[in-house]
Amino acid sequence: MNREAHPRRTGPQPLALHLAAEILALMSSMAALPLLRNGSLSWNPNLQPLATELMERIAQTTPDAFTGVLRAEAQARFNAFTHGIHLYQKSPRSERLKEPPVVWQSGVAKLLDFGATHENAAEGSPILVVPSLINRGYVLDLTDKLSLLRDLAKRGFRPMLMDWGHPGEVERAFALEDYITGPLQGAFNQVQEISGRDPALLGYCMGGTLALALASRNPGQISAMALLATPWDFQAGQEGHLPALAAMAPGLEAVIHALGVLPTDILQAMFAGLNPGGVSAKYRGLAGLKPGSAKARDFVALEDWLNDGVPLAGPVARECLFDWYLANTPAKRKWKVAGEVVDPAKTETAALVVVPSSDYIVPPESAKPLAGLLPHARLKTVKAGHIGMVAGGRARSILYTPLGKWFEETIT
Repeated sequence: MNREAHPRRTGPQPLALHLAAEILALMSSMAALPLLRNGSLSWNPNLQPLATELMERIAQTTPDAFTGVLRAEAQARFNAFTHGIHLYQKSPRSERLKEPPVVWQSGVAKLLDFGATHENAAEGSPILVVPSLINRGYVLDLTDKLSLLRDLAKRGFRPMLMDWGHPGEVERAFALEDYITGPLQGAFNQVQEISGRDPALLGYCMGGTLALALASRNPGQISAMALLATPWDFQAGQEGHLPALAAMAPGLEAVIHALGVLPTDILQAMFAGLNPGGVSAKYRGLAGLKPGSAKARDFVALEDWLNDGVPLAGPVARECLFDWYLANTPAKRKWKVAGEVVDPAKTETAALVVVPSSDYIVPPESAKPLAGLLPHARLKTVKAGHIGMVAGGRARSILYTPLGKWFEETIT
């Protein structure tokens, strides 16, 4: 489906936050200069070697010269950042790939049959693909060259994507259990009926956690299961962020209570907080790319997806933030769906656990435990980030090909 005509972009969202964060970062660099000079600046121990080298180089110049260089660098970085945003906002909107047929629907959720995107794929082994509830699933079908789903179809499989849609009035009241026992279970049943086979599961991010719950509800009916950047131990690798989340909890609860959902801008702000310099760095990078180049087009396509998020249903937001992260209910075997504990140790199907080594959204420490808990799991670590693994320039070599081969070897 082609994108509808839209006015000029106003993102990256929330734009005001990103601009304020960049200004604050650069102002703080200038404000720290007196502390640096008098030796009272506190350094992260991990940065001490760099700090020592910096002080030695500063000693070789005059204070005024160093101040001028620092001010010029701060200005240059801010200019590059805002120029990158300008380039993104004025870039042409690329057409989305044509959406495959909808073969089933429940409320706003629908099942998209990617078996129709390639000859003979409709006869292949079915794979039910489960994305996160937070971001749109088409990151797995971003462009003609960056589509995990179409790559699987070319290999002879029949991928079917669970498209969660935008929460409507009914879905705004959904808890995780409602999604899992409702549309996700319904989609699973439909895949079985359409194909006449037990499907494999492919879960990405939070979608992998939901896929685990689905597998536990359907023992003996899953041909294989691949989990990509799937969180399980929600406190591992998050030690620096959990105190902030705990402090924010009352305010987040107030927002959820008032609106019935956790808005997209708040979700985007929370993700940005996991990597404070990330947004600035990538937009400065865009400023250095040739306009209209393949890399620039891929950047725009991915950023359009990032800024096309959906709000999280209130009950789901509470469970994810307060139960999963603050209470760590999955890792402590306290997360229940329909009265049953979701326990990976009871999932007998062959599994592949793919962990991006540079993931700050789902730290490797959070995802790797699944490889030890699932009885028949294989762990694969890839040199990529959370999103780059599925939609980056090296996605085909680091994920699409090895994942496709694993399904070929595993699905019978």
